[in-house]
Amino acid sequence: YVIMFIGDKTPQDKPHAINIIKQFLFWVIHLACFLAIWVGVSPIAVAVCALLYIVRMFAITGGYHRYFSHRTYQTSRPFQFFLAFLGMTAAQKGPIWWASHHRHHHKHSDTPEDIHSPVISGIYFAHIGWVLSSQFLHTRYELVKDLLAFKELRWLEKLHILPPFLLALGVFLFGYFLGVYYPQLGTNGTQMLVWGFFISTVLVYHGTFCINSFTHLIGSKRFNTTDSSRNNFILAMITLGEGWHNNHHRYPGSESQGMYWWEIDVSHYILKVCSWFGLVWDLRRYPERLYKEAEAGFGAH
Repeated sequence: YVIMFIGDKTPQDKPHAINIIKQFLFWVIHLACFLAIWVGVSPIAVAVCALLYIVRMFAITGGYHRYFSHRTYQTSRPFQFFLAFLGMTAAQKGPIWWASHHRHHHKHSDTPEDIHSPVISGIYFAHIGWVLSSQFLHTRYELVKDLLAFKELRWLEKLHILPPFLLALGVFLFGYFLGVYYPQLGTNGTQMLVWGFFISTVLVYHGTFCINSFTHLIGSKRFNTTDSSRNNFILAMITLGEGWHNNHHRYPGSESQGMYWWEIDVSHYILKVCSWFGLVWDLRRYPERLYKEAEAGFGAH
């Protein structure tokens, strides 16, 4: 995450040890949101905040998670690069680091080896404590050898501070432009920076973190998985479809996380539209046997 930018050179990871620099930067980003009291609010600033939340949440769910972590569909190298860069604007480090820890989570879900299990380590550590610790600074390279084959992804990984910086600069300049040429909109560079970057980024942070914490505590279980993953409608709405977490843990290979039409999955809809234009293809779905298992009741894993 953006709070890890300076802490990456820690000589060794210490389990659950708090990283002071990461703590400081993390809370500075949160405190910056309170600048809205002074810079005010405008409809255009809120609209940009909402738009960047949706775009970057999709980049995390549809890109970092469903593509880089689970390879549930295929795409070209240029669009792969685009997904990586777009995801990095959410300030959650690069896709190689992100995927390595997420794959480890699936391998050890809700066991003592899990990096963010609320069942094992408590809800605070599962939500943000693991991000603020020194334990998970480094990439688990042995789990992402497929991604390391792309030199452009390795290059991006080294520059993960750049995309969020460019986004922050871009929204500031956009607000400044509107303030000068369209003053009737009631915005300016500082206001747009606060709403378009800081507030939007914090919302994306906690939307992502909620899947780590709450979807292993609150919701319903369709499948009897070996972990405590649950389906949660509200979190599915907040995260564009990631809330169907019990479905996902039962079969991580599916691009769509909702199994039925009423399980709304916005990221899947976006990827489906992308497939119509040839940007992505071979979107993997749940096999028929899982639907039979679901219909039979609390299916055994």
